[in-house]
Amino acid sequence: MAGRLADYFRIGFYSVVQQSTSQTQAIMKHLLLSCTCLLLCAVVTPVTADILREAEALLSWKASLDGADESLSSWSLANSSGVCHWMHISCNSARSTIVNLNISGASLNGTLDKFDFSAFPNLNKLILFQNGLHGNIPEGIGDLTSLARLRISSNWYVTGTIPRGIGRLKQLTELQLGGLGLDGATLPEEIGNLTSLTKIALYSINLTGSIPLTFGRLKKLRLLNLRNNSLTGRIPLEIGNMTELHRMDLTRNYLHGQIPGTFSRLVKLNGLLLSENQLGGDVILELGNSSRLSYINIAKNSFSGVFPPSICAGGALVTVLAAYNGFTSLRSLTFQNCTTLEHIDFTENKIVADLMACFGKPPEQLRGLTVSNNHLYGTLLTDDGEVFLCNSTRLSLLDLSNNALNGDLSNSKCLWNMRHLEFMDLSSNSLSGVVPFLATPNRNLQSLHLANNHFSGAFPLVLKKSKRLITLDLGGNNFSGGIPSWISKSLPELRFLLLSSNMFDGIIPSQILQFRQLQILDLSKNKFTGRIPSNFGNFTGMIQEQKNGNGTYCYLPAEQLRIVLKNEGYLYNFTISFIVGT
Repeated sequence: MAGRLADYFRIGFYSVVQQSTSQTQAIMKHLLLSCTCLLLCAVVTPVTADILREAEALLSWKASLDGADESLSSWSLANSSGVCHWMHISCNSARSTIVNLNISGASLNGTLDKFDFSAFPNLNKLILFQNGLHGNIPEGIGDLTSLARLRISSNWYVTGTIPRGIGRLKQLTELQLGGLGLDGATLPEEIGNLTSLTKIALYSINLTGSIPLTFGRLKKLRLLNLRNNSLTGRIPLEIGNMTELHRMDLTRNYLHGQIPGTFSRLVKLNGLLLSENQLGGDVILELGNSSRLSYINIAKNSFSGVFPPSICAGGALVTVLAAYNGFTSLRSLTFQNCTTLEHIDFTENKIVADLMACFGKPPEQLRGLTVSNNHLYGTLLTDDGEVFLCNSTRLSLLDLSNNALNGDLSNSKCLWNMRHLEFMDLSSNSLSGVVPFLATPNRNLQSLHLANNHFSGAFPLVLKKSKRLITLDLGGNNFSGGIPSWISKSLPELRFLLLSSNMFDGIIPSQILQFRQLQILDLSKNKFTGRIPSNFGNFTGMIQEQKNGNGTYCYLPAEQLRIVLKNEGYLYNFTISFIVGT
């Protein structure tokens, strides 16, 4: 074509050299315009055909969808010359082909059956997040050979399986198919061929089977999220090849076996989430090798033995959640050097250890310490007579219940003065002392459990300013004196009041009838005298049905309440929000 244009230009030039200057200029302009038109036609025509094919493919798919006229209103033949201006579409700089298709939250209702994937050889991004798509993901999706990002998450009625054709998307860096309604799909081994992947998010899609060994080829992967599926088998040793991995989430599956020793290679890992599986055995000592590891959740498994004493070696640990396992020991000063630690949870293990020896002096920023239902022993008091947690001034959750702790807490000033504390459970230990009268009121306290200890003295005056208090359990102690008349006015949000098995005396004050939110009241096994107040019908919280959204109390930690019915004690251990009146 270029050669013919040059010949045409030379012939024209020689034919006009004999003409006048003005005529020559006119002819020359005509020839130049003709050449320009020819060149433009030669270059533009095939590119225009490409984008027109893409437009036609999109319009064909739109026609198969229900209710797309509003969300895709700009997609029209009448507007075919401006495809790059259609909503949800981005083109390349030359506006010659579509590179991004991002249709999130557009309420699309239909399938991908009429989507001609082969019409988009240059598509870089396909995002169909949070729509109403249904049906299968077609095998033809593998024709998007330039695709780098694929996100079809939160289309709950998309069924079928993960097509093996995805293994042909060699440029893919992000694969996000979470929140689909797949039918017992397995993980295609072909995903292991996508060695450019940095993100895999395949959560909540009913996956079954095991994690393919080929995943070990994904050496650039930074995020692996397979949570909330039905995966079985062991965690492959090959996962240790993912040396760029930052976050691994395998929560809520049926994986078994031990954590592979190859995890020691994951030195860039900052988040490890393995909770609610069937994993067990010892946890590898090298788990703390990563200098970036900040979050560990291995709760609700069957791990045993000694919890790794080097867990804080990386110096970045913030959260350790290891509840509901079978750990038997915490080495002395395991958490001594965890200067960044904020949350610790070892609820319901089999740990036999001196509590204070394990934790030493906890960091100032510690917000939650939950070690209930173990065999922890020793005192809470340091040599200067204060509770060892005094340095943790931001503590909001403290649960030391159901252990063998002891000591007189009468002289501890900081324990009763922690102004950020919202939940404290010291029940079922051998703690003693008098709650100080002069302690600074805690206006944030919502739940206080001191049951089944040896506390004594009068009803704690320090609670008078705790207007947000919802649960108060003082049962099974040696408290004495009367119930204060200010109780209902000062504690208007109280829903659970348990004072059984103490030595409270005097009359039951009539003000106790003024609780509007109270759902459970237990005054049994005390030394009250006089008549029982008659107007218990004022306890509207006990007789009105509790409905969702009605402010029913629900606190994150599982709470225990011991209630006496017909002289028999019953221990309830569950979420308080389910104790409601009808």
